[in-house]
Amino acid sequence: MSFDADVHELGDGLFAYVQGDGGWGLSNAGLVTADGVSMLIDTLFDLRCARRMFDALATVTADHPIDAAVNTHGNGDHCFGNALLPKSIPVYATAAADAELRLATPAVVAGLENIDDSPEWRAFWSRTFGRFDFSEVELRPPTETFTGQLDLKIGDREVTLIEVGPAHTAGDAILVVPDAEVTFTGDILFSGGTPIVWHGPVQNWLDACDRIERFAPRVLVPGHGQICGSGGLEDTRRYLSYVRDQAQARFLDGMSAIDAADDIDIGDFRDWGDPERIVVNVETVYRELEPGRSAPSPPELFLRMARWAARH
Repeated sequence: MSFDADVHELGDGLFAYVQGDGGWGLSNAGLVTADGVSMLIDTLFDLRCARRMFDALATVTADHPIDAAVNTHGNGDHCFGNALLPKSIPVYATAAADAELRLATPAVVAGLENIDDSPEWRAFWSRTFGRFDFSEVELRPPTETFTGQLDLKIGDREVTLIEVGPAHTAGDAILVVPDAEVTFTGDILFSGGTPIVWHGPVQNWLDACDRIERFAPRVLVPGHGQICGSGGLEDTRRYLSYVRDQAQARFLDGMSAIDAADDIDIGDFRDWGDPERIVVNVETVYRELEPGRSAPSPPELFLRMARWAARH
């Protein structure tokens, strides 16, 4: 897992901050500038990562100070850096994202380290969240929440926030910059990485991909991984549709979700990062097929992924 990060100029006053291979916790951020100000999209996972990002963007923000921010959803790797934002600026997110962030606090995420003492878990934690430092992070929730759609202005530039969840999480949103034909997708796209359906339903995620495509974006900035075009949407649809269909067949055969995740052949996607996420994706499909099915806790799902990774 690489922590290398780069600022990519997208043209028309837009920038993307891309972290390494986009693996666990290595999310991307974006900056939209206009009329002497800017809006930041997502703030990364810990203060070390966030400070590096602010330093890397400083040549831009010196002339375009950040006067608003967006969290595309409530996972900490897109929100915990909020603590370093200017206290006076608004931070936008969906109401559902705000609720999730208030539950999955830095202390809760840090506490995952101690859920198990097995070698499988120690190895998994070390390569995922163990690389981050949550001890200094103070939770700063969004200040402005919305549902559906929110039209905003950055200086004299129009941008649109659109709620497309529940999908990856309960409260996913994308940010569209129409005049530049750029969309910041949050975790609706994992470019080169395996999507993880924490919430679902899967169809909502597929619909979100279709909705993004209708904007005919020139550039897509994914929540994780490298900047891409519409091919990234097709890859995501292909993976989600495949896993949904394969999981459904095994559900109908009476196979457990854990055994189904082991049994599904992910050969076409094995070179994508973090393939163990199939464990969560299969469980989510099973919950869709069995209304009332008890949802495993996040610690249990993380343990299942660690065990899957050790087996494969």
